[in-house]
Amino acid sequence: MQLHLLAFLKTVFFVLAALLPIMNPPGNAPIFHSLTAGASDLTRNALAWRVAVNTFILLVAGMFIGTHVLAFFGISLPVVKVAGGLLVIATAWKLLNMEEVQKIETIPGSLWTKELASKKAFYPLTFPFTVGPGSISVAITLGAGLRIPEVPVLITLTAAVVALALAAAAVYFSNRFAGVLVRFLGDTGTTVMLRMYSFILLCIGVQIMWDGIGGLLLQLRSIGL
Repeated sequence: MQLHLLAFLKTVFFVLAALLPIMNPPGNAPIFHSLTAGASDLTRNALAWRVAVNTFILLVAGMFIGTHVLAFFGISLPVVKVAGGLLVIATAWKLLNMEEVQKIETIPGSLWTKELASKKAFYPLTFPFTVGPGSISVAITLGAGLRIPEVPVLITLTAAVVALALAAAAVYFSNRFAGVLVRFLGDTGTTVMLRMYSFILLCIGVQIMWDGIGGLLLQLRSIGL
């Protein structure tokens, strides 16, 4: 019983340690706040919850069925990394070059309709800002290796789901209180942090794409090309 409990806790911390540095919920908070400019607090809170739910669903899907989906379509993980890296690069470049976000007076039911909020909740707020190709590839890799000798599979799978729920909770609270962080930083601090994180996001995209290219080169070498 003690072995099972230790394995459960170890799996939870292992999954969180692998995902949270890549997802970086606090770092995403200013981006969430800037992309929801003009939305009411009620709309922002609803978006924060929707993004957290989407994050949980995407990570669970990536962890438990990601390898099967890729195999069904004949897509290798390096290809996913190359394509995802290109998407992250394009998104980060757009953020780096966008004009200063102007403060928009909240107009309920005008700028932020339910349809607009529903669209933005998934793209771009959930994907690729919160759960990008890096997070998905890590989730797929974790799902393929979540097996501990002498520990029932159900325990490790439950621990993984708990860890993903905790990661989604971190996303929710970071976005839910993004306004507090932005007010603390001020306009200048928020702009500086947004630019810095956009550049880091650009570097992450290049790294993801480079990892994918490296994987493709290894595949070519393995077949003698």
